[in-house]
Parts: sequence; C-alpha cells; structure tokens
Amino acid sequence: MKLHPLSKRLGLFLGPLLFFLLYFLPFEFVSENGNRVIAIAIWMIVWWITEAVSISVTALLPLLLFPLLNIIPMIEVGANYGSPIVFLFFGGFVLALALEKVNLHRRIALNIIKKTGTSPNRVILGFMIATAFMSMWISNTASTVVMLPIALSVIHLLVNDADGFTKKDKNFALSVMLGIAFSANAGGIATIIGTPPNSVLVGLLENEYNIEVSFFKWMMLGLPFSILLISIIYFILVKWLFPCSTLNFGTSHSVIDNEIRKLGKVSPKEKQVLVVFGLMVLLWIFRSTINTLLPQLKLSDTIISMAGAIALFAIPHDLKKGDFILKWDDTKNLAWGILILFGGGLALAKGMSTTGIVSAVANGIANANLSIILIASLLILLMLFMTELMSNVALIAVLAPVVAGIAIGLEIPILHLLIPVTMASSCAFMLPMATPPNAIVFASGYVKVNEMARVGIIINIIAVALLIGVFKFFVPLIF
Repeated sequence: MKLHPLSKRLGLFLGPLLFFLLYFLPFEFVSENGNRVIAIAIWMIVWWITEAVSISVTALLPLLLFPLLNIIPMIEVGANYGSPIVFLFFGGFVLALALEKVNLHRRIALNIIKKTGTSPNRVILGFMIATAFMSMWISNTASTVVMLPIALSVIHLLVNDADGFTKKDKNFALSVMLGIAFSANAGGIATIIGTPPNSVLVGLLENEYNIEVSFFKWMMLGLPFSILLISIIYFILVKWLFPCSTLNFGTSHSVIDNEIRKLGKVSPKEKQVLVVFGLMVLLWIFRSTINTLLPQLKLSDTIISMAGAIALFAIPHDLKKGDFILKWDDTKNLAWGILILFGGGLALAKGMSTTGIVSAVANGIANANLSIILIASLLILLMLFMTELMSNVALIAVLAPVVAGIAIGLEIPILHLLIPVTMASSCAFMLPMATPPNAIVFASGYVKVNEMARVGIIINIIAVALLIGVFKFFVPLIF
C-alpha cells in the first residue's frame, strides 16, 4: 500500500498548530483581528503548499473562521464566494466544456498544426500555436491533454523509422513536449479567463478597489506578451538548445490528415458551439463600444459569460428528442474547486484589508527608501520562482492584497504593480510539479527533470526581464 507523503502528513498538523501559536501571541502585529487573519493565512499557506487537504477545501477556511472569530460576518464572507468574477469564470468553464464535448477544440488545434507546414520546426510551431490558442479559452491542463496524443503519434513515426530514435529525433520530441507545456502556461496569460490567477486579480480589483479591468483591455496587454514569450520559447527550443531542422519528416502530414479525417465533417453541434463561442469573444472585445452606443444595456464581462453559458444549456440541437448542446450532467467535469478557490482568495484579501494588514505593509514599504523598480523586480522574481513550488492561484490569493498594499505605499497605481506580478505567477517553466502541463508532458517519458529545469531556468529569467519591461513601459500605456 502506497504511504501518504510525509510532507502532507506533517502539513495537516503544522497548519493548525501554527495558527494556534500565532493566535495566542502576547503582542499584536497590526491589531487583534489582524493577528487572527495572519494566523488563518499561515494555516492556509501551509495547507496550500503541502496540499495536506485539497487546496479548494483550504479555501473554505475563511468561511468558517472569519465569522467564528468575529473578524467579518458570515454574510460578508459568503459574498466573496459569489463574486461576479466567480461567475465570469463559471461561464468560461461552461464554454470550455462545450468546446471539449463536441471536440471542436481538437478540430481547431489540428487545423492550426496542418496550416503551419510539415518541416520539423514548423510542426513544433504548429503544436505551440494550437496549444496556446486553446489555453486562452480552456484550461491549460485540458489543452495539454488534447495535444499530447497527437504529438505522441508524430513522435512515434520517428521512433519506428529506419534509423531508429536518433539524437535529432530526441531533440524534436523534447521540443514538441516542452513546447506544448510551456505554450499552455504562457497562452493562458492572454485572456482574463485563460488562467485562474488573472481572474483572482480582476476579482480583487473589483471587490476591494472598485477598479474594473475589461476583457479587451487585458487582451491588449496579455496577448502581445503571450505571443512574445512563446516566440522566445520557440527560438530557444528549436534554434538553440534542441535543433532538429534537418530531420526527414515527410510523413507527419499524413498523421495530422488522418486525425482530421477521424473527426469527420463539422457537425451541426460544433457549428452551434462555434457561433456561441464567436459571439462571446466578439461581445467581450467590443463591450465598451456597445455600452457607449447602448448605455441602457450595461453589459459586463460576467453578463456576457453567463449569457453564453445559459445559451449552451438552452439552445436545442433536436428539440423533439430533448437534445441540447450541454446538459447539467456535463457539469460533473467542471472545475468547481477552482471557483471555491477564487472565493477563498477574495475572502482572505478582504480580511487582510479590513484588519489593517494591507495598510501596515503599505506604510512599511513607504518608509523603506527602496527604488520602485527594485521593489517591482524583487516582487516579480519572488512570485515567479515561488509559483514553481505552490499553486499559482493560491499564491495570488495570498500575495495580491500585499502587493496592492506595497503599490499604495510606493504611491503608484496598484494596477502597474499587480498586473506584472500576476502574470509572473503563470510563468512556471522549471519543474514538473509547477503546473499540470509540465507534469503531463513529463509523464510522457520524453522529458527528464534536468532537461526541463535547464530550459526552464533560462525562460524564467527571460520572463522576469520581460515582466520588468511590462511594469516599466507597457502597463502605464494601457492602464
């Protein structure tokens, strides 16, 4: 029988133990309730890092402890778990379910790969573009799971050819696998719904600071950053570390064609999902223009998301048979735990701000006499390398309110600091356990830990430099 990991067993008891030690301290860090929130935050951090229990269960602790310890009333804590941003992501999850149910995500991915060409480098580029595009709309885990079997089919052509599995074949396999994982991570940065940390940030800004970040405005910054980062990853893989351009690769096209042929013609259900998907994206992009022309509509990103989600359940495919695009049973595959995680993060942020912790951090930084660019660089570096070891959404839930406090202390707009730091949480490229895509491609057997770490450390350092540039030049332009 497999033993439960020691770290999880220790974490289970260490979390509440540290909570009680901090709770009964004879002095105050900030205030009496501030001490209590810090104690709860430490308990949550220990459980999140060790994953002693599910990270979503850990996110429920504020719902239990904040009212129990008279920090925030239950009705106010519960409101965080039903925040508009939670429903924005719910709509995104439902859209992802529909894309996956009718296999539209696979069709889109295969056609992108087909269009990019059949030379080894172009095939790698095709896999990366397809994975990144899907990660903008569905989870990075789902996009990696879709791409992996297609990639393995192409790699098997090289394994079974006349010259066996050569050094260049191995380079190609490594580039494809790492390209898929890293593009899945970077692709999600492009949209608010692409990766959970983006949504946690947008929710925090709306809940605590009444700042609205629209879907389109985020894309104006996130999409160019994703494209630039993925382009750099591509050149590092195929031009520098794992070159394989001289491979004889004529048969890969037939693999892609066969996969497309297996899907058959575009079904009526796929067309229906494509229409809803297209309308949602167009409404997200042109929402501000529509609201200017029709102010009585008062469209928000969440309203658009929920309208799309309801449409996917309500549009009949065959009304006589009661056949709809999605049925409620399909939601058993929906990531409900992530939605709870958002709520827990927002509740923790509320506790930090109402008890004066964020203000204390802001005042401390204001008196520290450090340059703004140095503080921003250290926060980006801290976030990026910490996310290699713990859930990025849990990390943002803990650190985003603190970073907001630091921005206030520095007397700079909080968006200028929070956005690059949040983006850094999706730039985990070094370790297999850092993100699900990294773990999935590592499990394929074609990638070793030292190979992923060797490439990952280079990309991490480049990502830090890019994000410092984003902080200094690009966020002020857009926000």
